[in-house]
Amino acid sequence: MAKMLKTWTALGVAVLAGAQTAQALTAKLSNAASPLLVQAQAEGGEGGEGGEGSGETPTIYALSSTDANAFNYDAKPQIAAYADLVHRSYAESKADADKLAAAIDALLDAPTPESLAAARDAWVKARPAYLRTETFRFYDGPIEAIEGEINAWPMNETFVDYVEGKPGAGLVNGKEPLNLATLTEANQKTDEADVTTGWHAIEFLLWGQDLSAEGPGNRPHADYVAGQGNNDRRRAYLKAAAEKLVGDLQKLEQAWALGANGNYRETFEKLEQREALGRIVNGMAVLAGFEFMSERLAVALDSGDQEDEHSCFSDTTKQDFVHDFEGIRRVWTETKLGELLASRDPRLAKAVDAAMTDAESRIAALGDPWDGVLAAAKDSPERQAAEAAVQSLQALANELKKAGNNLGVIVLIPTG
Repeated sequence: MAKMLKTWTALGVAVLAGAQTAQALTAKLSNAASPLLVQAQAEGGEGGEGGEGSGETPTIYALSSTDANAFNYDAKPQIAAYADLVHRSYAESKADADKLAAAIDALLDAPTPESLAAARDAWVKARPAYLRTETFRFYDGPIEAIEGEINAWPMNETFVDYVEGKPGAGLVNGKEPLNLATLTEANQKTDEADVTTGWHAIEFLLWGQDLSAEGPGNRPHADYVAGQGNNDRRRAYLKAAAEKLVGDLQKLEQAWALGANGNYRETFEKLEQREALGRIVNGMAVLAGFEFMSERLAVALDSGDQEDEHSCFSDTTKQDFVHDFEGIRRVWTETKLGELLASRDPRLAKAVDAAMTDAESRIAALGDPWDGVLAAAKDSPERQAAEAAVQSLQALANELKKAGNNLGVIVLIPTG
């Protein structure tokens, strides 16, 4: 069920536009450019969404040029706006996770069908704010160190709790202590699919295994009645997982807070402008052109397997798609990155806008629930609409690579 980490190599990535080498592209831009200094550093390995981790990222994002005027522009407003957006987005996510944690506390205080339904509703309502932050990944930001503890997927349910035919499975039915420290230690320790913390572990604990083609999982509220069977262990697990999620999101909020000495935002805002822009554009392009397009859409369409569905326990995968894309859109518009590009190449800026609009409309048209799309015939309208969404995301990623080219930054997107 786990997907192996993709290795990004010089032959396995798309560098800026088409198949041009970085050196050739630099020469084209400057007529006498020095070699592009691109070094790959292997990070991650624990995996996050799709088990991909952060992959390998360049240590230098700016294209070098002997022409001092090749990339002569001022991006300070865009960089400052981006930092503000990242901080605000993580703050929103943490606030919504607080509401989820409160709903989980209410469930544990008085387990009833109603309190379980309220906790599930709080999970569904908390997800969008986090999904909108996923465009801040895929470079050396603070999310990379803990993303696998927040949002790792897919997960081996039997590592956590019982499933059909295995009533004694998982940590819940074991004997080891269940607390924040032990759950963190166990997370993906021996296998990327052995996910113990984060959004999807909480999702499984709230909904249980999804055995229905018509709807989500249906874990009974009785699983949380104190003093029965291993319920006290399950209760402790759910509470610890919720507390950890809130704490991790708080760390990210603080890492991007304005005026906090020594945090990541301070480092980010001191970067040379194109180094900062490289991170911004890569976050958008890699999410659109690899993680979203390939890992979440194409892989599931190829396999037709519900286990490859993103939020399979709650059947809210369509929501995931919509809000992941909204995060990309917010970076493009709220930072006024499009205006910066338009000042250099109006036609290219319009092309990115058009690709953004096309992808957004095709994602909105995706079938819901997603497992129904996966079960549909290959030539069905639902599958055709999904294939069109895949193509539109790839087209958007290509336009973002061109935008990076124009702004003088390298954009690396895995090809598979």
